[in-house]
Amino acid sequence: MIKGHRIEKKEEASRFLDRIKNYDKEVIYCTKHTFFRLSEKQRKVFKCEYLKRLLLEEEPILVGIQYNNNYAVFYDYKENRVIRIMLDIKPKEIQIVTFYIMDRNKIPRL
Repeated sequence: MIKGHRIEKKEEASRFLDRIKNYDKEVIYCTKHTFFRLSEKQRKVFKCEYLKRLLLEEEPILVGIQYNNNYAVFYDYKENRVIRIMLDIKPKEIQIVTFYIMDRNKIPRL
């Protein structure tokens, strides 16, 4: 893994939720890069609206700030899996850089 993508420090989920609470769905964007890791089948299931809902309505199980200053946010998914979403949080918008589904046992230990 590239050092910039590694998590430098942990942030409490409550602090993260407080940080993003004033952003609404209209200023959260998916980039061209957001879905590049997905298969065609997965692209039919995972849409930008789903990721926005996770961010705004669900409590993450882990939040970390990466060396590149992006956030890595982990959410429970299903069958011992989690969704890792990488975010670039700017003063007026949030960009969902990318995300992927991974095994729960691959969550970084912080």
